[in-house]
Amino acid sequence: MTISGLGPHGERAAPPERVSLLPEDIAAVKAASRRVAIVLHTLDGDWTRLQISGMLGVFGDCGVIVTEVVDCGFSADRQVAELDRLIAAQPDAIVALPVANEQVAAAFRRVSAAGIRLVLLENVPTGLLPGSHYTALVSSDNFGLGRMAAEGLAPHLAQGAAVGVLGFATDFYATNEREIAFTNWMQANRPDLRTYVMRFAAVDEAAHLGKRLLDENPQISAVFVVWDTPAMAVATQLNEADRSIVMATVDLGEDVAISLAAGKPFVNVAAQQPFKQGVVAAQTTILALLGGTIPAWIALPGIPVTRDNVADSFQIIWRKPAPRAVLHSLGLTK
Repeated sequence: MTISGLGPHGERAAPPERVSLLPEDIAAVKAASRRVAIVLHTLDGDWTRLQISGMLGVFGDCGVIVTEVVDCGFSADRQVAELDRLIAAQPDAIVALPVANEQVAAAFRRVSAAGIRLVLLENVPTGLLPGSHYTALVSSDNFGLGRMAAEGLAPHLAQGAAVGVLGFATDFYATNEREIAFTNWMQANRPDLRTYVMRFAAVDEAAHLGKRLLDENPQISAVFVVWDTPAMAVATQLNEADRSIVMATVDLGEDVAISLAAGKPFVNVAAQQPFKQGVVAAQTTILALLGGTIPAWIALPGIPVTRDNVADSFQIIWRKPAPRAVLHSLGLTK
């Protein structure tokens, strides 16, 4: 699949194959005894667990010691404090997902200024440049994911329908790209639709805000939420209120997969490949530690998932069989 979006500085995406490791790369990094820290926005959620699993497998195979995996709890202040603590500990590299832009930018600059290799996931803080402040950004094609969600949801919408979009209030590259791509695609391809947008500042606000969006706009018949954890909170709220609304989101978590197989409320998912992304992030970090030339932006395409392909897509993404509830809903098991 092609990558439809551009990087944070307008870069064209490099494919994951550009950072594949050769046997001599693995031998060289094993001989170097390197240490890496992983700093993430949260340790909760299916996406995070798969990402960590992908990274740990590659680092372990290559003899790179992961000294710690840090949970920032979506807090910019906590991320700044953790980065400053890690700078003092002097790992050879840090793989990090910035939780904000301006609030954490200075701390990330201090990481690179301290001579620590920095590989970013999904987001680049304000003012940071590849080659100067960080080695590379490894992300999904978030613009493509938003467009994919719109394309999959559109056939389920009647002429002149109203669509709710629940975005993320934080200035965050990945979710911004998804929201922009979703609304742009709908405006270009379904100009008959009316779109209503609200944005949550924290994940635990999503259910309440989703209810408010629907209460204030009862004509809404479909909702797009920019990732699966808040989307499931909204879906639960809809179920409790007995509201019949179709939904689309990004990421194929277990609960979303079960809902998709059951046929409601989710009708399509634009799935990232977090395990593979973790593998690519670790490979990128290893090549950076070896002094290799790294592309500024490495992106992975999304996978469009519907009820028809949810079981096999789950296996591809999760590297394990789909949940029994998925297989049962699809008539694949008793």
